[in-house]
Amino acid sequence: MCPAKAQFSLAGCYHEGEGVAKDMVEAVKWYRRAAEQGFAMAQYNLGACYFKGEGVARDAVEGAKWYRQAAKQGDATAQYYLGACYVQGEGVAKDYVAAHKWFSLAGHQGVENAETNLFLVEKEMTTEQIAEAQRLAREFKPHKTPEPGAFPLRQRAKL
Repeated sequence: MCPAKAQFSLAGCYHEGEGVAKDMVEAVKWYRRAAEQGFAMAQYNLGACYFKGEGVARDAVEGAKWYRQAAKQGDATAQYYLGACYVQGEGVAKDYVAAHKWFSLAGHQGVENAETNLFLVEKEMTTEQIAEAQRLAREFKPHKTPEPGAFPLRQRAKL
C-alpha cells in the first residue's frame, strides 16, 4: 500500500473511531498528509472537514480549495460540492458558469442531484453562459496525480 493510501486509511479510522478513539483533529492530520500527496479522496474529505468545522476551524475558502484539488482529478463528489460552492458563493466567488461545469461533470459520473442542480442553475444563466459552461465541461481533462513511487521504469533505472 502506498503511503498516501495508508494515511487515508488511518485518517478514516480516526474519523469513524474504528480501532482507535474517534479523534477528528487526528483524522484531519492524516487526511492532510494524504491530500498533500495528491490523493483525491483525502482531498475531498479534508475539504469536507473544513466546511463542517470537524477537527479544524470552519473555513469555506480552505474547504473549496481542497474540493477543487479533488475535482480537478475527476472526483465526482468533489465536483458536485464544488459546483454547490460556486452557486452559493461559499469559499469562492459566485459563478454560475463554473457551477454548471462542475455539476455537469458530476452528473456524467452519476452523482445524484447533479442533474437537478444543473437544471436549476441554468434558470439563472444566459444562453451564452450555458454554452460557455458546456464548452468548459467538454474540454475538461482530469489531472490525475501519480501515486508516490509510481514512476515509469526508465526513471526508476536512473535512480
